[in-house]
Amino acid sequence: MSDINEMNAGMRWYVAHTYSGYENKVKANLEKIVENRGVQELIEDVRIPMEVVAEGEGEEAKTKESKLLPAYVLIKMIMCDESWHIVRNITGVTGFVGPGSKPVPLTDEEVESLLGESAVKVAGDTFEIGDEVNIAEGIFSGYSGKLAEISDSGEVTVIVSTVGRDMPIKANIKEIRRVSK
Repeated sequence: MSDINEMNAGMRWYVAHTYSGYENKVKANLEKIVENRGVQELIEDVRIPMEVVAEGEGEEAKTKESKLLPAYVLIKMIMCDESWHIVRNITGVTGFVGPGSKPVPLTDEEVESLLGESAVKVAGDTFEIGDEVNIAEGIFSGYSGKLAEISDSGEVTVIVSTVGRDMPIKANIKEIRRVSK
């Protein structure tokens, strides 16, 4: 029995390293192989961690997705000889992340931080829940508060204190600016 079979700990997330720009091809090829070979019990999910980036300001601002970790693909799988060979033999995959040839599974916290909605980048600035921000545009321009929520659509909720009360304000991510420290 190989070392890979001995480290099998059930369905876990692993990181495969790819050639730069091959992430989408690797994902599509792996999903097709899993479907064709019927090995869904070994390889459950394939993801490319993405972040929402807003470019420009005001009416002309556009949001787009960009790769959070270029040249890496996350794979939820049971690590065994068969699944290891399937992934390693896909064109564009250079190996798994881990010391030597031993793939190391991600922790639950690492998976949440990579696949969760905790951070959004706007024109080079990354916003996270809890950041102090100013609302610079729109009807609530001039208000300041803490960033409470970030949606995939680019809408944010800022909690501002006014008249002794905390009030949630919905705004577009393009309308907020980080408070200088």
